[in-house]
Amino acid sequence: MVPPTLDTRPCGGKYGDIVRAIGNTPLVELKRLSPKPGVRIYAKLESYNPTGSVKDRVARAMIEDAEQKGAIRPGQTILEPTSGNTGISLAMICARKGYPLKVVMPDNVTEERTQLLRMYGAEIEYSPGGQGSNGAVAKALDMAEADPSYYMPYQYGNQANPDAHYYGTAPEILEELDEVTAFVAGLGTGGTLMGNGRRFKEHDENTSIVAAEPLQGELVQGLRSLDDGFIPPIIDLSLLDRKIFVSNRDSVVWTKKVLAEEGLFVGVSSGAIASIAVRVAGELDEGNVVFVVCDDGWKYLSSGVYTKSIEELEADGTLDNASFW
Repeated sequence: MVPPTLDTRPCGGKYGDIVRAIGNTPLVELKRLSPKPGVRIYAKLESYNPTGSVKDRVARAMIEDAEQKGAIRPGQTILEPTSGNTGISLAMICARKGYPLKVVMPDNVTEERTQLLRMYGAEIEYSPGGQGSNGAVAKALDMAEADPSYYMPYQYGNQANPDAHYYGTAPEILEELDEVTAFVAGLGTGGTLMGNGRRFKEHDENTSIVAAEPLQGELVQGLRSLDDGFIPPIIDLSLLDRKIFVSNRDSVVWTKKVLAEEGLFVGVSSGAIASIAVRVAGELDEGNVVFVVCDDGWKYLSSGVYTKSIEELEADGTLDNASFW
């Protein structure tokens, strides 16, 4: 018997600490989703990071940047607004480095995220769920102003956020692909779009940078509509070639479709991004479309998205209350 040829890299490397194992995630072609023979769609699986999301890159970059600049001292409490993933990533890293962590998070997120934060030792302050991540940001800023002993990395305005992708995610993709025709990511803090976008534009100015943005008033957790009034300071809108809107319903439909057709168990925001990536791919005659899978579905199981039909989710109101994704 001739053994199969394997493209995987043995063990994924050797590291002295779990924090050092962040990054170098798989890039997987999704052949069944490609609308044309000459167009290839690739998913960057950030769920392979230690806490299961792309935010491990950002959290490590922000904490290590603050340490290098002397902005935090040993034992100082870190404060950060989050919809879940950044908080979980910070909780793991802060626990390893000896920094107490307090996060501000909407009160209607899934129970899994609350449990993970507490498991890593984080303290949680809740903001009104109906205000989404904007409410968490406002409350955290008020808390930081009232108590200067906190250090807030503030992912929405911290250059280390996009730099984590400029120096990490994008070079990893370019190591595997000679050409990136279009890059698609969700519009959240802006770090993934800005960091990757800047690096890809330097590599090839014709690379199209596309943002998946939720419809105004539809709360897809982890993504944001700029029409809601808050534009993160790190976002440079001139770097974006397109913004394409996606609904809660389409986000769920495509989350299920990616699982059924490609075997990828992704979070709902990644379903939203996948839908836009396929749309962009359909407009091309040839080339590579790359999108970021922000996280996997483990943190969203209690929502029922993976076990109920679209009709059931519509009937029980889940699609109308998508803020807990």
